[in-house]
Amino acid sequence: MIPEDDLYLFNNGKLKRAWRTLGAHVVEGGVRFAVWAPNARRVSVVGDFNGWHPQRLDPRGTTGVWEGVARHAKKGDHYKFELVDYEGKKREKSDPFGFRMEVRPKTASLVWPLEGHPWRDGEWVRERGRTQRADAPMRIYEVHLGSWRKGRTYRDLARELVSYVKDLGFTHVEMMPVMEHPYDASWGYQVCGYYAATSRWGTPQDLMELVDAFHEAGIGVLVDWVPAHFPKDEHGLAAFDGTRLFEHEDPRLGLHKDWDTLIFNYGRPEVRNFLCSSALFWLEEFHFDGLRVDAVASMLYRDYSREEGEWIPNEQGGRDDLDAIAFLRELTDLVHEEAPGAIVVAEESTAFPGVTSSTKTGGLGFDLKWNMGWMHDSLAFLEKDPLYRKFHHHRLTFALYYAFHEKYLLPLSHDEVVHLKRSLLDKMPGDGWRKHANLRLLHAWQAAHPGKSLLFMGGEIGQWKEWDHDAELEWAVLGDGKHRGLSLLVGDLNRLVRERKALHEMDEDWRGFSWIDFSDVDQSVVSFVRWSREKAEGVLWAFNFTPEVRKGYRVGAPRPGRYDEILNTDALCYGGSGIGNMGGLEATDVEAHGQPRSLVLTLPPLAAVAFSVPPAPPDQAGAGAATGA
Repeated sequence: MIPEDDLYLFNNGKLKRAWRTLGAHVVEGGVRFAVWAPNARRVSVVGDFNGWHPQRLDPRGTTGVWEGVARHAKKGDHYKFELVDYEGKKREKSDPFGFRMEVRPKTASLVWPLEGHPWRDGEWVRERGRTQRADAPMRIYEVHLGSWRKGRTYRDLARELVSYVKDLGFTHVEMMPVMEHPYDASWGYQVCGYYAATSRWGTPQDLMELVDAFHEAGIGVLVDWVPAHFPKDEHGLAAFDGTRLFEHEDPRLGLHKDWDTLIFNYGRPEVRNFLCSSALFWLEEFHFDGLRVDAVASMLYRDYSREEGEWIPNEQGGRDDLDAIAFLRELTDLVHEEAPGAIVVAEESTAFPGVTSSTKTGGLGFDLKWNMGWMHDSLAFLEKDPLYRKFHHHRLTFALYYAFHEKYLLPLSHDEVVHLKRSLLDKMPGDGWRKHANLRLLHAWQAAHPGKSLLFMGGEIGQWKEWDHDAELEWAVLGDGKHRGLSLLVGDLNRLVRERKALHEMDEDWRGFSWIDFSDVDQSVVSFVRWSREKAEGVLWAFNFTPEVRKGYRVGAPRPGRYDEILNTDALCYGGSGIGNMGGLEATDVEAHGQPRSLVLTLPPLAAVAFSVPPAPPDQAGAGAATGA
């Protein structure tokens, strides 16, 4: 029943929508089953419809694909493939292309057509290329669906989570993996069902409703996707047909030591096809607006987390994984060609060149790259007692040396609040008041810095405990005014970034950033201006990373006129002490920091203040501060 052309394309890695060909599909007269198992001696399907007695499938020539129709099968039936390998050993496997699986610890696949959800987001999908451009605002709320609130289904979240994210003003939500996975503590990063939405929280159509509801609320939806490795579970992809079909035979290429998982063989056309098709599947069938590709750094290098002698150089004698690099370029090109407006984000922590450059110029083609250096430096600095921060001032400024080499996203992710790393609030030094003030400072630092940004759930309310996937967030803390103030601040920062072009339009361009002063090491104060295109709009930021109130602090100002104070993290409504600048200041004709004018500020303790830069005088339109970034 499968056209020969489809099989030819699959064997050559070019069947873009392989999920329509392989797997289980309801057809006239039953269900058609098809699976790729080129080294099996015999393949059968077993399930509810045949009393779990093997029904043999037919091989399609030398393609490695087996197919057949089970005439009594129907939607909702459980099934597996029974494979007899070259040694005569029987293996029962879940369907690699199955659309639904049983809830762990059960492992059968379910016959489950994807039709049935009446999509309402046609206009959103058509316009997402505009809302996800490089010059658009992007403030992402990262969420683990199972622990945001316990006991919620996809449809519950379509009401509660969507409303919450919209009220806080985030532009996007990023879901940690929703693909089926057997082990809860992997948080979804050890995937067995690359085409199956996890049944923990409902059906595939229920997940579609959640995505649709976000789109109705004007919120983009990204999802974590894991092509770097897969688990060894017997029902999954490992040794699928008795051979290392999806993974490498040699453990020096095929074993991930850090996670004790298996690495895909990216040199095999059918494996690349399996993965690229999976990426397109989530974008097309579930209308996700983009993929955050997990663990890209581990894919790029054959010696990743390996000692000498534990890895094999490539054919050129180097450490780069050339097959993985080719796969990533194929992936990003496919997404951009077949899912207009969708984006691909790399979790990549090394100095690999051109991660966000076009594949036409030798880059990997990603739209954004996580800036792990900014995250680690910022947290390392703020975890220091303010008394010692002057000795670590470079951690604040270093990210600006390379901020425009790639298109960056600044993450405060789940990885930083687990495994005894403590919550964001608990990382901060000092007593309760200082911890809150420092966390407010961190949120403002992220919003002010060039780059898109991401915040993991719980950081917006100042959760005290580090994240636990088995427990919901500490919602009870919102009974405390300081925690409510923190949530209010995050919402106001989100709206400020969305409304002020200076805080998003030039995120990837050095012309959108100007230092005022980064040299006040002893007082741990930095100041800079963010500019919109042509400097039509500007926001001047000043940060005081010590608990000392700094009165009469002079800061260079690029233009004459009144500078309105548009945000102060020390405001009473945020839980601060209420010290500020009475709503704004007039620039004086005193030069400072290389600027023609200056402001005499009151810098609140452990706080950030932001001011709107006045429009340029008519004879200076387009002019601004010195642009040395």
